[in-house]
Amino acid sequence: MMKKGNIRTTKREKMNRSSLLDRIPKDLPALRRAFLITKTVSGVGFDWPHLKGVLKKVKEELKEFQEALSSKNQNRLREEIGDLLFVLTNLSRVLGIDPEKALRMTIEKFIHRFQYIEKSLHKRGKSLPQSNLLEMDGLWEEAKRKEKRRALKKRKAK
Repeated sequence: MMKKGNIRTTKREKMNRSSLLDRIPKDLPALRRAFLITKTVSGVGFDWPHLKGVLKKVKEELKEFQEALSSKNQNRLREEIGDLLFVLTNLSRVLGIDPEKALRMTIEKFIHRFQYIEKSLHKRGKSLPQSNLLEMDGLWEEAKRKEKRRALKKRKAK
């Protein structure tokens, strides 16, 4: 049970908030915080009515990033990468996809494929430094093809 002092403190804290977004903790991981921010503002109508609008924004941010690349200005690049990450997080929310889970899955997929490269090179009697990008990229594509075949077999088995 909460003490009255705690309730008053909580009420006082709520009264001191000047923004809807103040309730989202600043110490959350950035991806989670971005997701909660977009979800919160969506709840009050600050959102695109259709997926098409979000996709247009993704393209716009990607274009701005590409323009920033030519400037070679690190601050501008950092800002544009941030904008791109934010809009992609918003896209995942609109699609009903948890961006944390999606990123974790991609990380695991990357690790699996890279380990395939390492094992394949080892079977050839080579190490990573003895290889080159062309060879490693070929093994990467081989790993992708094997994953797709495994996934197809799984679907057929169901």
